[in-house]
Amino acid sequence: MKYYIIAGEASGDLHAANLVKELRDLDPDFRGRGWGGDLMSEQGVHLVKHFRDLAFMGFVEVIANLRTILKNIEFCKKDILDFRPDVLILVDYPGFNLRIAEFAHKAGLKVVYYISPQIWAWKQSRVHQIKQHVNEMLVILPFEKEFYEKFDYPVHFVGHPLLDAINNRKETMVPGWKQKMGLTEKPIIALLPGSRKQEISSMLPLMLSVLEEFEEYQFVIGGAPSVPSSVYEEFTSGTSVKVVNGETYSLLENSFAALVTSGTATLETALFNVPEVVCYKGNIISYHIARALIKIKYISLVNLIMDREVVTELIQADLNKKRLIEELQKITNDAANRQKMLDDFKLLQQQLGGPGASKRAAKLILDGVNS
Repeated sequence: MKYYIIAGEASGDLHAANLVKELRDLDPDFRGRGWGGDLMSEQGVHLVKHFRDLAFMGFVEVIANLRTILKNIEFCKKDILDFRPDVLILVDYPGFNLRIAEFAHKAGLKVVYYISPQIWAWKQSRVHQIKQHVNEMLVILPFEKEFYEKFDYPVHFVGHPLLDAINNRKETMVPGWKQKMGLTEKPIIALLPGSRKQEISSMLPLMLSVLEEFEEYQFVIGGAPSVPSSVYEEFTSGTSVKVVNGETYSLLENSFAALVTSGTATLETALFNVPEVVCYKGNIISYHIARALIKIKYISLVNLIMDREVVTELIQADLNKKRLIEELQKITNDAANRQKMLDDFKLLQQQLGGPGASKRAAKLILDGVNS
């Protein structure tokens, strides 16, 4: 069968790639085309556009790039019609994908949404758009099924695909990894400043500001594969900080603690049992607009899933050198606080449904198309 898949970010590329791997196992006639990244391409999807050309953060940034976004949408519509897939699979990325869902539904295509937009946080009215234009919604967070049921829209909870991504990773914790990466034997504090240049420019200088207070550790940046080394070097020049590109999971396996920009990486870090501090600082106008609209208590997936504060979130003005030092000391030097977080991470894993999300999602997609 023919599959058209759209993932607009690094995390979507990861989960789409694992989904494609399972689809290929179940469907020997798999033909894939779509928007995503290197991981999807490695699984045999013909890439039309790379996600690095699509990622615009915040309200102000989206407005500034509106012409490009609209051109991309029109190009995507035409490409879908030319390919005429048996099923269109949309992976998160709601600003773009919900427009495509409406178009595809009206064009008579089967539409599956894998990884729900976070409409439970804001723009809950989008649920009516989803009900109208999406044939099947596959959700990955346990509370999302209950949310959709309130709107009389049945969805499938398949479990969280990060568990599959971690189980399927190529790198494992082997002796010599630190030496291979040019690192010392000091314990590692991982820095995960995001996957977009805009995020990195905002977050990395703040993360690096605490270096002198933690000389017994080495700080190592998990470099995003789509980001040029020069972006990191602009901030690390003259320091001992190393960058390891495309090795985030191996880095987390070898890390003692982490500073993490809010997003999927907060959950990945927790699933590797690495105590963390969650960081977020964005455009001040975008932040205040979001604060007025968003209806959730937390920004990190860890806290959202557990429905309580498990990891500290330093947001906007709270994200400063003084607070970073305080919170990092709590998870490196305070044994009791560190152990409590690790115990909570075990409970978190139990909430996520166990491995096999990608396989369950692939089977539901095939069953739906063939029904």
